[in-house]
Amino acid sequence: MIQNNYSVAELFPGFSEADSLQINQALKLIEQLSVDCRDTVRPKGVDVAAILMSVHIDLETILAALLSDSRVAGKLSDSAIREQFGPAVADLVKDVSWLNKVSIYSTEMANQPNQAEILRRMLLAMTHDVRAVLIKLAFRIQRLRGLEQEQENIRRFIARETLDIYAPLANRLGINQFKWELEDLAFRYVDPEHYRFVTESLAVNREQRQAFIERFLAALKDRLKQEGIQAKVYGRPKHIYSIWNKMHRKQLAINELYDLLAVRVVVDSLSACYLVLGLAHSHWQHIPREFDDYIANPKENGYQSLHTVVLDEDGNRIEIQIRTKAMHDFAELGVAAHWRYKEGSKFNAATEKNIASLRQLLEDKDNADSLLENFHTELFSDRVFVLTPAGKLIDLVKGATPLDFAYAIHTEVGHSCRGAKVNGQIKPLTYKLCSGEQVEIITVKNGQPNHNWLNPNLGYLKTPRAISKVKSWFKQQQQAENIAAGKLLLDKESKRLGLKTVDINELLRHFKFADTEHFYEALGHGDINNRQLASALKIPELEPSPIKLVPSKSSTQSAITIDDIDNVVTTLAHCCSPVKGDEIIGFISHKRGITIHRRDCENIRHLSPEQQLQLLKADWSGQQTVHHSVPILIHAFNAQNLLNDVSQVLATGKVHISNASLKTHDDLSAILNMTIQIENTEQLSLVLTRISHLPNIIEVRRKV
Repeated sequence: MIQNNYSVAELFPGFSEADSLQINQALKLIEQLSVDCRDTVRPKGVDVAAILMSVHIDLETILAALLSDSRVAGKLSDSAIREQFGPAVADLVKDVSWLNKVSIYSTEMANQPNQAEILRRMLLAMTHDVRAVLIKLAFRIQRLRGLEQEQENIRRFIARETLDIYAPLANRLGINQFKWELEDLAFRYVDPEHYRFVTESLAVNREQRQAFIERFLAALKDRLKQEGIQAKVYGRPKHIYSIWNKMHRKQLAINELYDLLAVRVVVDSLSACYLVLGLAHSHWQHIPREFDDYIANPKENGYQSLHTVVLDEDGNRIEIQIRTKAMHDFAELGVAAHWRYKEGSKFNAATEKNIASLRQLLEDKDNADSLLENFHTELFSDRVFVLTPAGKLIDLVKGATPLDFAYAIHTEVGHSCRGAKVNGQIKPLTYKLCSGEQVEIITVKNGQPNHNWLNPNLGYLKTPRAISKVKSWFKQQQQAENIAAGKLLLDKESKRLGLKTVDINELLRHFKFADTEHFYEALGHGDINNRQLASALKIPELEPSPIKLVPSKSSTQSAITIDDIDNVVTTLAHCCSPVKGDEIIGFISHKRGITIHRRDCENIRHLSPEQQLQLLKADWSGQQTVHHSVPILIHAFNAQNLLNDVSQVLATGKVHISNASLKTHDDLSAILNMTIQIENTEQLSLVLTRISHLPNIIEVRRKV
């Protein structure tokens, strides 16, 4: 049994009798569920709840801290907590449980500030109630206080994680009490050598410094009393980690830090701040360059106070901070966006507003419900945080898809993306990602973007970076296609006009292009028409002869030369379906005459020595256009609209379909086999490329 050697009234003062009864109910429940626990010390949740009392937290947070104790984890159902303590406490316990289990941090993040920052944001974004983060910070303080009992590697890991993740979180939420303790306790194990140096250096002159401060405080209080100024005056403690940071940042010895001797004066009114400042400057010599008026000129984060440094009778430099009670509360219990100043982050209006809401939450328990809802709905509402399979965190805008994620990893991963698994399950590329999900991208070799990705109505892309990458790719591809089309146009026009050679340099000079690529691009884009080209070639103007992708008539007669003889009747082999542009060869068949095969056809490669004597030299010839039947295979993630989409691509290119068969699988993937009528290999390549740009396409290829 747990030794119940603690009093609710002593640990949790200030609560009503009814609230104290609920706390006692939670303690008894923990004791009942921990009857098999060998540990006789009080539960961690009790210590955590006691830590939270220092920031004036409410009853629900105290109850959630108690019920989040590891001893009762898994023993108390969500419904039981809801029934006994209400839905808010149950939701808090659920959030704290998630925060206590999350294990994304790795020591490599110490050298990757961006990854640590994304993790801090994710912890806030994934938490439905910000008070759960406060409970988690208190749990971490409790863990650090007993860290000396852990193994050295665990001590260093926990301490490093604290400095990278949890101390900045406490700073971000304006809970300075938590921040200082987290930093000092963690510093002890992260850098024990410098921790000892600072603590020992402070210990050497502690009594002397204390005497200086007490003498100065007595003199200052006396001056204030004489002037009739009501004020709270006390020495301001310096924390070990902040001292070391300042020494390291400014490259100063510890005895050169002026603010080791520091006092704070808290007064009732704004005018009293300047009265105290004038009094201090009139009685002690001050250092002008160390004076800052953050009241008249607040820091960007709204912080207000007067800072000055004076010399006492012994020549000691003493820092004085002067502020009103409101300014002090603002700075100590939830500074609005105080983290921006400390961490150098950019201004964020949503964060500013919600940190202010947190401050009100800590000070005003009566309005907690509306403030908590405001914090949850607005803080990081525009971001999602997802993980790679290796555990790297990616920060994306809300509404981002797996395709956005792919482009965030690498441009080529985005281009080659054809599918995604989210938490191990296949999801469409339009799926909207949620924080905490793990995403695995499925790519294909030599993949290319799809035009549909740029259609905002289809929902493939959300992030401007990914959209820009896709647009850039298509722009480059369009340039390449225009260049190829320009070369083809010049070649066809020169042949049609009976020119054996073309002086390309003369054309560049005529059209005022510096290089051939820009000339061909302009020609292929249509910026230079046939009349202009004919004029440049010094040929009489002729009617333009547009290039047709697929003419309407076809014939095998006079399309192939056999042993340099034209007008030989041939038949195209069905086994390899040769297309104009393929290297071909003829084979004398006793039943079918001369059949034309591709040179790499499997049937040709495996002919016997006797059959090889039946091979004939064959070449494409003639001006007549011939349609060739070419079988193709299309593999897609999803069968929906596949046949319709492919048919539209082929219809646009005026490519006829001979036959088609679609086979679907249980996982909704599909194989589409088609035979299409193609003029030449250039047209085939263009058609296959356009089909590969369709949604959900994994592979498109010509069947061998």
